[in-house]
Amino acid sequence: MSTEPDKLKNINRIYRTVGPYIGLGMQLAVTVIVMIFLGIWLDGIFNLDPVLTITFAFLGVFAGLYNFIKSVIKSDK
Repeated sequence: MSTEPDKLKNINRIYRTVGPYIGLGMQLAVTVIVMIFLGIWLDGIFNLDPVLTITFAFLGVFAGLYNFIKSVIKSDK
């Protein structure tokens, strides 16, 4: 049977391993959402309804995925 300090060591090791990946999903979502709101705001200014919203949504997805993949590759090294 493992003792209490051993369990804490295992939990700490797990968090150290998983820690860098925890915020990546949130970072991806926030990037996409910010870009969509920027597109909506610019569409309101220039009266180009859905053109800029869709354009910035795609840019947000690509930028978010780029940062996501870059962070995963960097954390693996």
